[in-house]
Amino acid sequence: MTTIEPRRRTLARVIALAVTGILVLALAYLNLRPQETLAVPAGAQPGSLSMQPCDYDTEAGTVPADCGTLVVPENRRDPDSDLIALPVIRIRSTGPSPGEPIFRLNGGPGATNLEFPQASRLTGNHDVILVGYRGVDGSRRLDCPEVTEALQSSADLAGAESLRAATRAFSTCAGRLTGEGIDLAGYSIAQRVDDLEAARTALGYPRINLLSTSAGTRTAMIYSWRYPRSLYRSAMISVNPPGHFVWDPRITDRQFARYAELCRADSTCSARTDDLVASMRKAAADVPGRWGPLPIKEGNVRIAGLFGMFQNGRGSAPLNAPALIDAYLRADAGSFWALSTFGDLVLPGSFVWGEFAAFGMIDAPAAERYYGAGGDPGSILGNAATDLLWGGPSGFHQVWPDSPDNAEYRTLRPSDVETLLIGGSVDFSTPAELATTELLPTLSRGEQVVLPELGHTGDFWEHRPEASRHLLTTFFDNGTVDASQFGPRAVDFEPAALTMAAIGRILLGVATGGALLAVLLLVAMARHARRRGGFRRRTGAWLRVLTPLPLGLGGWLLAVLLVWTVRPQVFVGSAAVAVPSVGLAVGLGAYLAWTRRGRPGWIRHAGLAAAAGGALLGAALGFGATADLAALLTTVVGAAAVGNLALVALDALAERLARRPADAERDGQETGLRGVVRS
Repeated sequence: MTTIEPRRRTLARVIALAVTGILVLALAYLNLRPQETLAVPAGAQPGSLSMQPCDYDTEAGTVPADCGTLVVPENRRDPDSDLIALPVIRIRSTGPSPGEPIFRLNGGPGATNLEFPQASRLTGNHDVILVGYRGVDGSRRLDCPEVTEALQSSADLAGAESLRAATRAFSTCAGRLTGEGIDLAGYSIAQRVDDLEAARTALGYPRINLLSTSAGTRTAMIYSWRYPRSLYRSAMISVNPPGHFVWDPRITDRQFARYAELCRADSTCSARTDDLVASMRKAAADVPGRWGPLPIKEGNVRIAGLFGMFQNGRGSAPLNAPALIDAYLRADAGSFWALSTFGDLVLPGSFVWGEFAAFGMIDAPAAERYYGAGGDPGSILGNAATDLLWGGPSGFHQVWPDSPDNAEYRTLRPSDVETLLIGGSVDFSTPAELATTELLPTLSRGEQVVLPELGHTGDFWEHRPEASRHLLTTFFDNGTVDASQFGPRAVDFEPAALTMAAIGRILLGVATGGALLAVLLLVAMARHARRRGGFRRRTGAWLRVLTPLPLGLGGWLLAVLLVWTVRPQVFVGSAAVAVPSVGLAVGLGAYLAWTRRGRPGWIRHAGLAAAAGGALLGAALGFGATADLAALLTTVVGAAAVGNLALVALDALAERLARRPADAERDGQETGLRGVVRS
């Protein structure tokens, strides 16, 4: 037994070292691996396009496609411009004789153009083409982590100091990108249009259709002005005419008034308020400062309020119009805290901010006119959402370089391209009345469909998918406009089960419960170690494997509660919060599972230092390995792996040191015996 037991320990230690070593190496690789980005192929010329078969995921399943790389100049105004690469995806038509292809233009700005699950609705008689947006999808991406970090560390997204900090961050980002050799003047809508035209030419299409949504409709307008002969038909959903990247608060209030009319006709809503507009205005003016010990950021609440009103379909829950109206009618602190927290967690990372700024600069004069006229006139939600986008009167439009391409496309032009404008009657983001009064009169062959009680783009795609397919395909196939399959739709004022009040309780409950579980687990382990001198070797080993997840997540949740209560301007998903909270909790748990009374004092002290230090180092390694929620899990894995690796190494060192006196004594005995034999 005395010989077998040490061998088992040695084997177990070797296995533990191998497993933890592999985990550490994997995390190190994830930290050091180069980011997957497109590259300009060697010897490529402007306009070259290489394609190969691939698959594309749609709402109807995976379908055959072709994927490739288009090479274009970064700035066509500069004859010595660098080249950049853009991805191109062609989702093949399933019909025998496809008509003109449909080039899809997503909105944003600052969003990808490569995700289009609804493409399968259109491929019966058309190829669908996705050309990646410069600055987002291509070989050069206008990431601005400075802006994201400034917004994440905001005391209030619409607060004056936060707006100044965001503007400084935009300025810093522009300077850094320029210093890295990126020509920001080339990232204009006009040059995006030229990319699309280059793709059309390279793919060999004489003429194409355009399908644009939201901010992408601005790209479609400029395409029709620059290359009208290249276009067959153009369908625009949620139209954004020039000058309207600034939300008009008067129109927003008219949209609220429309919802008030719908509320009066709805038994559920009318039972809660006689005047929805008055109730919304009162709630927005009286946002409480706290929910118990948790601060509420008023600007966040107003921003989330506008974003929540964009769409009213179930698919956009929980932040949709029914949930938002419910929160304002409740006017309870828990609902407002949930909205405030949503603003902190979601909005700062929602855009590629450099491309957002480069695209938005086309409306910089409109923003200046808006703020120069005094901004908000006293509307229900105020300036908060527009301030977030522009940074207030002295925002990013004052510091970001303006492309010379923008000047000629800041006002509408006539167009004879056959165009269909589609909007929802309660779209807060891109009100249909703007397309009616401003864009439609400039279209000699334009028609408009306003769908009753639909909001922004998501509602169009969600409500009656067959109706959207029929409307678009009949228009692209033969120019017929038939919206009859949509039919009437009533706004459902009953919120989903996950109301903002419920979300607030869930968030607080999960954070409190997870933190309490971690604390109780550590207390129980500490009491056992103190009363019984530690865990058995095998039990301790299992605890070191099984407890890191509840301890790591619980430690982070405890830190989240502290941040929410004491330092709400700190981002709970930052390394400053995740690494120390996860590392210390996991490290302390590993130490309590490892320590035993019989160990020398210096070994126990060294074990505490090794477990805590190793876990902190591993947490930092894990946090940098992935992003978003996955980063929290890899932070736990890294803390457990390096913390336990440090303890295994310490055990090996301690055993080696313990063997030295015995080995010396045995060597002395053998020397004496040899002397006796010789004598």
